[in-house]
Amino acid sequence: MGPLTIITFLPLVGAAVIALLPKESIKAVRWTALGTTAIVLLITLSLYPQFSPGLIGINDPASFQFVEKADWIPSLGVSYYVGVDGLSFPMILLTALLCFLCIPASYGIVKSVKGYFAMFLLLETGMMGAFVSLDFFLFYFFWEIMLLPMYFLIGIWGGPRRVYAAIKFFLYTLVGSVLMLIAILAFYFNVTDPATGQHTFNMLTMMNQENHSGILLINSVRSLLWFALFIGFAIKVPVFPFHTWLPDAHVEAPTAISVILAGVLLKMGTYGLLRISYPILPDLTRNFAWFLAMMGAINIIYGAFCAMAQKDLKKLVAYSSISHMGFVLLGMSALTSAGMNGAVMQMFNHGTITAMLFLLVGVIYDRAHHREINGFGGLANVMPRYLGITAVAFFASMGLPGLSGFISESMVFIGAFPVWRTLTIISILGIILTAAYLLWTLQRVFFGATNPKYEGIADINSRELFTLIPLAVIVIYLGVWPHPVMELMNTSMTYLGNLVSGSGL
Repeated sequence: MGPLTIITFLPLVGAAVIALLPKESIKAVRWTALGTTAIVLLITLSLYPQFSPGLIGINDPASFQFVEKADWIPSLGVSYYVGVDGLSFPMILLTALLCFLCIPASYGIVKSVKGYFAMFLLLETGMMGAFVSLDFFLFYFFWEIMLLPMYFLIGIWGGPRRVYAAIKFFLYTLVGSVLMLIAILAFYFNVTDPATGQHTFNMLTMMNQENHSGILLINSVRSLLWFALFIGFAIKVPVFPFHTWLPDAHVEAPTAISVILAGVLLKMGTYGLLRISYPILPDLTRNFAWFLAMMGAINIIYGAFCAMAQKDLKKLVAYSSISHMGFVLLGMSALTSAGMNGAVMQMFNHGTITAMLFLLVGVIYDRAHHREINGFGGLANVMPRYLGITAVAFFASMGLPGLSGFISESMVFIGAFPVWRTLTIISILGIILTAAYLLWTLQRVFFGATNPKYEGIADINSRELFTLIPLAVIVIYLGVWPHPVMELMNTSMTYLGNLVSGSGL
């Protein structure tokens, strides 16, 4: 059993252990969940020095690392095939880190504690499995596993409108899953493994254009399949106009689930495009790159304006996520080395920054029991430590130099400007809008006269600092020295950009 199998299925084992514990043993449940995610994080970190960033990856089987492969349903060409490259390795690092930090952030959950932590660990299995899968059937299997625990985590442990938000999330994601399934079956029945002569779900075999036959040779059909995959993944990102489920889900979800939703699940959409749509349908991706760039620019500006209009602090952060994921789309669309690397770097950096923002919203909500921005005021006088951490997160989100958000957004603009000049210039306005709504929020929440209701409010505590300080350190460290993450992805993403653009063929 290899390390990727362990980090994928260990949370499932942890969930089974929790299910066997007495419901009164709340401390044992919490410690089991914390211990499980800690082991997953340690194993994932241990892979870092073993990872060879110089290997190309993407469509070369020899370049995927920590590979494990076994027949699963051989009669259908389904295999248990997992591995990582420069695209997926940063994502499993991010997932392992955020899942670990979300456990202590969930200690405030008192309703059906066993069920909550068991569902959370099942969700981690789904996320890890999707990032390491190299078999399309396996990928879809884990993709669907993520749907159910997230539905229950929002629908049972969420806010007053939790049922509505959970059903909306489920229906949107299910529509995307159906479209993806149609594309999967089209690929399966029109791709043949040259070694066996059998239809296959092997992604790397699908990436070789010489293995395509039947309807995959018809341009109009290939275009339909590209858009089917795009919609399936765009719902997860989410891309306008498929975004309306996100604010509802975020507002109603518990704090830790909002962290996972924004920090990891949104990245599933852009990851799917890069892992599947780009290398399997490179010609269509090249033809529709302008469309991706346009949608990225719309997301950036639209999300920023929506964030500026919000009165609820959590909804503001939710719309800011829509805006910042637009930078990922813009960088991806450029197909340049800087743009592609900037896009994946933005996926990682946004994951850490937005995790901080949602955790910080949770801190103040636990004390004030509301999130109305205008209902605070003067908190800097009574919560100086909370102000300090919040300032780091806000400045990182607005792309201040010296923090990680600046690095990834700069790379996106550098990579996209030579290709999409007008759209890049329009998108840069998103930075101004981001600074406007974040600084305005900072002023309304923290400065001025202290609201008398909160003169005795407690500052951030040690448990909350435990979840926030590691993220703040990462944000600052990668803002000064981004090389540790950049070296992981550079070769793979540069190769993928060249492959799709045609310069690498």
